[in-house]
Amino acid sequence: MAKIRSVYVCSKCGYQTSRWLGKCPECASWDTMEEQFIEAKSNTAAAAARLQKPLALNSRMVISESRISSGLPELDQVLGGGIVKGALVLIGGDPGIGKSTLMLQMLAAAVHETDKLYISGEESFNQIRQRAARLNVKKDRILFLNETNLEAITALLQKGKPELAIIDSIQTVSSSLLDGIPGSSSQLRYCTNALVRLAKEEEISIFLVGHVTKDGAIAGPKILEHLVDTVLYFEGESKGDFRILRCIKNRFGSVNEIALFRMERNGLVAVANASELFLSGYQTEQQGTTVTAVMEGNRPILVEVQALVTKTQFGTPQRTATGIGHKRMNLLLAVLEKKCGKPFGFHDVFLKTAAGLQLDEPAADLAVCMALVSSMDETNIPSKTIYIGEVGLNGELRPVNHTQERIFEAEKLGFIKIVIPVGAKKYRAKTATIQAVRQIQELIY
Repeated sequence: MAKIRSVYVCSKCGYQTSRWLGKCPECASWDTMEEQFIEAKSNTAAAAARLQKPLALNSRMVISESRISSGLPELDQVLGGGIVKGALVLIGGDPGIGKSTLMLQMLAAAVHETDKLYISGEESFNQIRQRAARLNVKKDRILFLNETNLEAITALLQKGKPELAIIDSIQTVSSSLLDGIPGSSSQLRYCTNALVRLAKEEEISIFLVGHVTKDGAIAGPKILEHLVDTVLYFEGESKGDFRILRCIKNRFGSVNEIALFRMERNGLVAVANASELFLSGYQTEQQGTTVTAVMEGNRPILVEVQALVTKTQFGTPQRTATGIGHKRMNLLLAVLEKKCGKPFGFHDVFLKTAAGLQLDEPAADLAVCMALVSSMDETNIPSKTIYIGEVGLNGELRPVNHTQERIFEAEKLGFIKIVIPVGAKKYRAKTATIQAVRQIQELIY
């Protein structure tokens, strides 16, 4: 049997050392070294016997991954086309956001030849059954187990060999071979490693439900996200109706894909057109309200940007942003004040996006600037106009990628005028009018 040895791992960057340190030499974080236990392989001959011969990338022996459908088209799109056999997927989110509901609906919708297994360390059989009855899900070929011991879980998976298994949650699972309470760094690392090996060897697709910290990150060491194949985050307000499932890591597909769901009485319902959701309250010719097109993975989404600018009543102006980074907001305010002569230093500024969607790409810069200027000058934005482009420090407009896809999405929803940088004027629209602009000053003066 393999020996267990102790190492100290930084919970921030994953740096390992044989002794405890107060400060991590890799990322310079203090008090982040945590003791973990790993298997020390003593039989080098056995390891050498398992050595595989390397294959050429153009070899015909290399087989593409096999996928199975989850039964939920939106989830399949986020995963890159379906669930890969033998993949380990980690899904995290705030308590009550709907992680367990989504997993139960996926088990009910997936059409597999073998039984599907739901392992819970937090809820009893009666609680899961009541939830299934409330969601009106089909319980055919869904097996339930209330277990937190790793060895018992792996033995059951090896014996039953289901195609799909859910473990809710990974923080409740512990191994009897290690000391430490469930959820500790050593237990999380060891249990996840064991499940990764099992998933690959038996070709079982395993979904791990994970808790999150106050900062919104998945609880446990950061290396937990490095061990799994895919990481999904379930975002949204627990008291709100809408949820966003976001992919931040995927070894078998593109990242930053999102799926939108609406929480209803009978569970989660997929939202087919995300742009219509984010523009549901949009009204034309309003002050301080613009629309832009952002890319979420390979999908263009139209988002409403709102700004409110008022004269400050205090010595220091207020700056509040929801869905837009504060640094980005301050940068754009500085450009508008320096290059366009807008005195934002004497005004309070409030920015937000529809449904709280986070705008991380610079394509929204132009829409944010136009919303700010419209609110300050109390002028209406032209009807059915969309703004796409990055704003430089000198006020110049720069083109962004996927411009053609953004234009098609805007036309699909009835926008008649599209403002883009001059560098992107080669793109064409079928029905809308395209206005190419070199400097942001051309739109303001």
